[in-house]
Amino acid sequence: MVMEHIRNVLHNLKPTILMVFVQFAFAGANVLYKLAVNDGMSSKVLVAYRFLFATAFIVPLALIFERKNRPKLSWVVLFQAFLCGLFGGSLAQNLYIESIALTSATFTSAIANLIPAITFILAILFRLEKLNLGTIAGKAKMLGTLIGIGGAMLLTFYKGAEIDIWSTHVNLLHHNGHLAASQPSDSSNHLLGSIFAIGSCVSFALWLVIQAKMSERYPSYYSSTALMSIMGTLQAVVFALCMERDWSQWKLGWNIRLLTVSYSGIVASGIMVTFIAWCVHMRGPLFVSVFNPLMLILVAIMGSLILDEMLHLGSILGAMLIVFGLYMVLWGKGKEMKKLNQLAPSESSPGSDLTDIVITSRMEVNDNIARVKFDGLSTPISPGDDNSLEKRHEENEGNHS
Repeated sequence: MVMEHIRNVLHNLKPTILMVFVQFAFAGANVLYKLAVNDGMSSKVLVAYRFLFATAFIVPLALIFERKNRPKLSWVVLFQAFLCGLFGGSLAQNLYIESIALTSATFTSAIANLIPAITFILAILFRLEKLNLGTIAGKAKMLGTLIGIGGAMLLTFYKGAEIDIWSTHVNLLHHNGHLAASQPSDSSNHLLGSIFAIGSCVSFALWLVIQAKMSERYPSYYSSTALMSIMGTLQAVVFALCMERDWSQWKLGWNIRLLTVSYSGIVASGIMVTFIAWCVHMRGPLFVSVFNPLMLILVAIMGSLILDEMLHLGSILGAMLIVFGLYMVLWGKGKEMKKLNQLAPSESSPGSDLTDIVITSRMEVNDNIARVKFDGLSTPISPGDDNSLEKRHEENEGNHS
């Protein structure tokens, strides 16, 4: 009886343990990005290889699991896949890694938590979401968005006193000759890196809106993910070939460069998606999203321990405001979803669809973001393609029946 109780407790803890493990994996990808760029690897080549590895992982899955029920491709779907590959893949990732190179992994991870707030703003502009300031949930979303933006501005423009929590005197960035070029010592680099980070968030948020439309026309999740990955790969490779004329940049040896591209493409964009899928199935997208700020904490700790990144008062206060704003937006979204389910459990409205998209959005440190489906689950393959609206629609129909 006692052993059965222990097994039940461990089973209930599985989603929590897996999500913590996922955040550790994503944090590791952030640190590896910083190390690879500091090693002299071109960020454009890094993104290209990242997509190549991710595509090599997801395309066979699409060919195996959806060979019989794949919808017919149309030009509209191909164009949507191109836009998804651009905004959710090549453009977002290039901006993100450039931001890491110019600032720090901790700073960029903090800014990435603005994605739900930016998606909320875009949803209002595209009239996919109503402001609803007359409700508590609407006020919470708006206030959370403003607080998050205020935190990002504080993080960008105010440095403050240095916070010396600990010092291991370990700095892996000192092990090569590219340190001076990659350290964000100058304020212009920091400002430019901030612009890149926010631009990456806007690009990712645009992708979420486009992906919602694509999933309506092409609901095969492995195949849509593969299409997006292929488009992102083509764009990233062409961009890298045009911008990077040094062919030595494309050589991969048994070094940090190979580790970074293979880890980010296979582990972060491949294996972790399985864990996220299971957690979404067990606890829902809101449960998954609340772990996002954990990556920020882990990156800050890892950065201070092995990259000798200095924490400043402005960084800590700004990150706290961003995380607080994130949870306010998520709380408002969760409250709206609960009300929608109570009032019309069999309906899948545009508002509820977008709710799922915003809640499950994450920058996951840059994956070629797409979503797959495991036994009726929609789940992100990197920051996640957020087809959770399809999952919700299926669940609502099941509840109604």
